[in-house]
Amino acid sequence: MSELVHTADHVLTGKDPIVRQTYDGLLLAVASCGPFTADAKKTSIHLVRASGFAGVHPRKSYLTLNLRLARALASPRIAKTAQVSKHRWHNEIRLDTPEQIDAELRGWLQEAYTLE
Repeated sequence: MSELVHTADHVLTGKDPIVRQTYDGLLLAVASCGPFTADAKKTSIHLVRASGFAGVHPRKSYLTLNLRLARALASPRIAKTAQVSKHRWHNEIRLDTPEQIDAELRGWLQEAYTLE
């Protein structure tokens, strides 16, 4: 029995076109941080360097981005934070358009990318 291999295209199927545009913009922003892989799961895509630093969760008309950081982010843009261990926080951000991938978000992506 062969195992189903998920792809980003599979995870993004049936979503509004803006979701794919936002995802593509997010990948460009992460690429400026350095090399990484996008590991598609059944309903999400994990962005991985040495370990996972971000999770992308496509919804019908937007993306939920979960950044793994050493701190909780304090910003009106943060939908939810959760401390998952002594030194790790998940910070959830809703992205409705590619234009929301601005300098502030790029800084958070870089911080998550470089976290050991």
